[in-house]
Amino acid sequence: YPKCSTCKKAKNWLEEQGIVFEERHIVENNPTEEELREWHRKSGLPLKRFFNTSGMKYRELELKDKLPMTEEEQYQLLATDGMLVKRPLLLGEDFAIPGFKENEWAKACALAE
Repeated sequence: YPKCSTCKKAKNWLEEQGIVFEERHIVENNPTEEELREWHRKSGLPLKRFFNTSGMKYRELELKDKLPMTEEEQYQLLATDGMLVKRPLLLGEDFAIPGFKENEWAKACALAE
């Protein structure tokens, strides 16, 4: 999401590391349920970690009080609006990392010492 300051920080980090990446405007090109399932599987994390819990849309829908819901309901909900999805997302062939934590991204990109 271009206006996201954390996304900008992550993009700059990737560029500084010389990592080739593909940008995706998560609001204009919302993730599908199938993509979300795959990312969740690759991440090994609880599905809740894919929600943008600090976002206005999350608060507006009062999701804090509505979770947990079934995984199926969560996938369906996340697929309705890119603003609900935690960003940035680092996706690779065998990993998916929601949110930007430099050490996690470096490890995933095999840059950690």
